[in-house]
Amino acid sequence: MAPLLTSFAAAWSRSIYYHRTNFDKIRALRCRKKPIVFAIYHNEFFPLCYLHRNEGIIVVVSASRDGEVIARVLDSLGFNLARGSSSRKGMQAMLAAMRQMHAKGMDAVLTVDGPRGPRHIVKPGIVYLASKIQAHIVPARVRMSNRHVFTGSWDRFKLPWLWSRCEVIYGNPYMLPPKPGSAELVHQARTLENKMNLLLD
Repeated sequence: MAPLLTSFAAAWSRSIYYHRTNFDKIRALRCRKKPIVFAIYHNEFFPLCYLHRNEGIIVVVSASRDGEVIARVLDSLGFNLARGSSSRKGMQAMLAAMRQMHAKGMDAVLTVDGPRGPRHIVKPGIVYLASKIQAHIVPARVRMSNRHVFTGSWDRFKLPWLWSRCEVIYGNPYMLPPKPGSAELVHQARTLENKMNLLLD
């Protein structure tokens, strides 16, 4: 199943016209070897998988059965994996992501409202990870000119149509204070949520 899905995703994505907004700031951070944690929403990850292939980005993937298939596809596309989620083995996944960021000098990405929602509500896991490793958080959103929305899924997953245009908008990188308390974690999660929502306004 995974090889078939990888071939499908790659072939479908090659038809898409991508445009990046504000990506120069990401390049600047990478040139300076500064760690980045990208924040994305669960229903917008499909076009980003192909766009960021073979960059070695560390992805926190659910430990569920569905997550196993996704993990194999992402591995085939050149991502590094940290298995777990906010609802199952979440702390192990965060620690694995931190270890890989330290050891490999790679960026990481989290679907901040995954694995089961609520949709577009940021969970504090990314705040904990970024503050612990003192990485820059970069919120990212995708504007798709034509897409199919799977209304029966909890996240209203978006699949861009063939030959559609996808604008990937990267927010300004920012850092968090070290060792935030539990109340600050929640506050920073809401702050990130607002930043993400403003990217498509």
